[in-house]
Amino acid sequence: MQECKNIRLKAIKPAHPSILSTTRKKWRLFSTYMGPAFIVSVAYIDPGNFATNISGGSNFGYQLIWVILWSNLMAIFCQTLSAKLGIATGFNLPEMCAKIFSRPLNWFFWIAAELAAIMTDLAEFLGGTLGLYLLFRIPMVYAGLLTGAITFLIVYLEKYGQRVVETVIGFLVAIISIAYVIELFSAKPVWSEVAWHAVIPALPNGQAVMIAVGMLGATVMPHVIYLHSQLVQCRNGDHTDELRRRHLQMEKLDIAFAMNIAFVINAAMV
Repeated sequence: MQECKNIRLKAIKPAHPSILSTTRKKWRLFSTYMGPAFIVSVAYIDPGNFATNISGGSNFGYQLIWVILWSNLMAIFCQTLSAKLGIATGFNLPEMCAKIFSRPLNWFFWIAAELAAIMTDLAEFLGGTLGLYLLFRIPMVYAGLLTGAITFLIVYLEKYGQRVVETVIGFLVAIISIAYVIELFSAKPVWSEVAWHAVIPALPNGQAVMIAVGMLGATVMPHVIYLHSQLVQCRNGDHTDELRRRHLQMEKLDIAFAMNIAFVINAAMV
């Protein structure tokens, strides 16, 4: 009996202070770099994702979850390259385009980016307006005005630093995540079918192809590829190769964390 008691005490013996100290230091280091990917992740849970994912789920069940998975992997790859460019060179993607490509080609890139941003803003604005109307039954006109005011308020917060904007957006993403996790477990999906269709591609008919293309387009967003290379600049005081490697390593973790949260939310929509 005494021997069992000793074993139990040994099992609950606290970790060595140096281990706890190292863990705290690693978390503190990660929290210092965490943030840019969460701003970017908003583009992966916008009204376009809601529309295509809900449409895909209502028409084809779990059969198009593989599109979300592979689109998310593509997004992680693109965002990692964008962040790596910003960290390694100290320039964002548009600045590098201006340095490398000809003026006519840069004009083409600019026009394409502006059109993409305008169409995205339109979808976001209408989605926010409709969301306020559905939640609070606010008349559409006033819901639109409130959406615009909230948008400008978040942009204004950048005056107090990028970290403030990252915190606000991270909080909003957390609310969406909690809501969809609750919905996911309330819906009680068949996990074996979810796992099967996540890795086995299926396109039952032409309508499924169109929805799959929509899912891909709503996930891999060109404007945030430009944006991410700029967002990492506020932490890019790393002038040595070693510090830049550490920055890139932390940013990869940031991207993986934020993008996988976005994947769970998108999969829950289906």
